[in-house]
Amino acid sequence: MKRVVIIGASSGIGLEVARLFLAQGCSLGVAARREDRLEALKQEAPERVVTATIDVTADDAATRLCGLIDKLGGMDLFFYASGVGKQNRELTPDIELNTVNTNGMGFTRMIGEAYRYFAEHGGGHIAAITSIAGTKGLGPAPSYSATKALQNVYLQALEQQANARKLNIRFTDIRPGFVNTDLLSGDFHYPLMLDPKNVARQIVSAVNHRRHIAVIDWKYGIITALWRRLPRALWRRLKL
Repeated sequence: MKRVVIIGASSGIGLEVARLFLAQGCSLGVAARREDRLEALKQEAPERVVTATIDVTADDAATRLCGLIDKLGGMDLFFYASGVGKQNRELTPDIELNTVNTNGMGFTRMIGEAYRYFAEHGGGHIAAITSIAGTKGLGPAPSYSATKALQNVYLQALEQQANARKLNIRFTDIRPGFVNTDLLSGDFHYPLMLDPKNVARQIVSAVNHRRHIAVIDWKYGIITALWRRLPRALWRRLKL
């Protein structure tokens, strides 16, 4: 039975992915800042779900992750779905710094701990939700797009390092477009919004097929391919 640890499983994509893995017969270790929100998930299969309170920005987050892994009895797949993101056209300092702390420091802290665990226990699979926002610097969300680029490159670097060290660690970088979750709630209307349940199904398929990079969905695959080809002089003139 596959043992899956999911960080950020209390809502949105993380919750939907957790339910799909549960339906596949996996045992889950699920974590979020508010453990009480995980109880409904636990009630779906009490004998196969263990929970923990983890704030990825806290100094004890890695220690708490190790405790959750022990509680689960080990880990085969580490799935990271935690993160924050806001438009910040006025460059409000608190928004920028909180985004960097969560998506940069928190991501590095947790992915790094999972990597070290797998390095010491014969291997495993690390999958993380990043974003298409890491493709180019997006003016409306500077720190968000910058931290997503960090996540993309960090996973790529760890994949190269694992290969050089002959570690049996697999990586899946999941890059969704705009998904209709609480993260994007507000007055601004985002184009081409995706349904979280459908996104979760595509994510689980990508993980099960051990894909290295999964852009979700096909429309955003075309969009990001075009973005990459735009020269810097043209990109900076775009009004997003």
